[in-house]
Amino acid sequence: MPARPLRERSWWVAVVSGMASYIDSAAITGFSTSLVILQKDLTLAQWEVGVAAGALTLSIAVGALIGGRLGDRFGRRPVFTATMVLVIVAVASLIAAPSFTIVTVGAVLLGLGTGADLPVSLATIAEAATDRNRGRLLGLSNLLWIVGIVVNTVLASIVGDLGRPGAQVIFAHIGIVAALVLVGRLTIPESVAWRVARDERRAGVATVRADRARVRDLLRPPYAVPFLALMAFYALTNLVANTSGQFGTYIVVTYGGATVGQAALIALPMVPVAVLGYLWFMKIADGPRRFLYFQIGAVLMIVSKLVIVVAGLSLVTYAVSALLAAVGGAFAFEGIMKVWTQESFPTLLRSTAQGAIISVGRFAAAGLAVVTPLILDAGVTTLYVLLTIFNVLGLACAWAVFRRRAIPHVFDGEAAPDPEAASTAGAA
Repeated sequence: MPARPLRERSWWVAVVSGMASYIDSAAITGFSTSLVILQKDLTLAQWEVGVAAGALTLSIAVGALIGGRLGDRFGRRPVFTATMVLVIVAVASLIAAPSFTIVTVGAVLLGLGTGADLPVSLATIAEAATDRNRGRLLGLSNLLWIVGIVVNTVLASIVGDLGRPGAQVIFAHIGIVAALVLVGRLTIPESVAWRVARDERRAGVATVRADRARVRDLLRPPYAVPFLALMAFYALTNLVANTSGQFGTYIVVTYGGATVGQAALIALPMVPVAVLGYLWFMKIADGPRRFLYFQIGAVLMIVSKLVIVVAGLSLVTYAVSALLAAVGGAFAFEGIMKVWTQESFPTLLRSTAQGAIISVGRFAAAGLAVVTPLILDAGVTTLYVLLTIFNVLGLACAWAVFRRRAIPHVFDGEAAPDPEAASTAGAA
């Protein structure tokens, strides 16, 4: 099948595949809301709530690691089809869950499905795109992630007080979306880039995309530096983003003298700000100015937490911090990480690398969340100093590596003969 027809439908591929981000955010927020309802309905102990919540988070990390590798080994299409089936099964178990055990099993399946889907779906988008729209299409996944949160929040506000039926509606929403996405994905053929790389590898053709397929290749030149840099960049900046999202309201209410309502009023306008930022990122993601925007975003992200370190925590400084983080994050966080990752690795390592980067970031965030309350005992300033350090280190890793790289085109260069294979053959 020629590549041209799939590339002509690249926006369709981007929407259908990018819904992985919608389902990811809807699953996280929906499970969190529903768990409160299930705790009362099933009389779950506090430790059981913690275990169920942790099971989802850790399963997403494990799923990304496994799914990314499977996507490179067996193809994009079978994996992103199987993940939607897994999500539907998970949702069905959660809707009917009669006990803590089934809730936990559902959480694990949901986490594995959504986690495994992310790296494979991103690779599918990148390989259906062209050099002119790849960043834009990958950036669309960020918008869909926000949409998932908004839709789930609205839905929870409507059905959240209905008790168990409300939780079932929230889970059903995820299942229905997954079913529709599954139908849409059945219209998407296997990635042409992956099929060509697989066929060349089977035939013993010594191209870069055929030869560079082993996990250990990620830790060897020329991939080790961008791989480790992206892993550090995302893990460290995600520590900041996850802490702000998970504990932000708690911090400003407990230590900043705000009410829950005031905290919500601050968070609400950040959604359109983030959306506008992501739209702007899509506009510049494939152009020569994207690194300039990354640098501006990086400064804003660092200053966002430094504001509270210098001026202390109050409703005003918290609002300023949130605004700076929303704008800066659009250009110097997950969106650019996805683009750099897809552009930095050949086809048979692409989703493996993406899955590993996402997985390490999720594991790190889960670990910090466990000790964040203990850090807060030492003072809010201590936490925000730590978050500032995380931002500086993570963004510095990305800046140091990618400032010397023009917009790379690994999609063009990977068809070339593998110089390592050539040198080995010459020596023989």
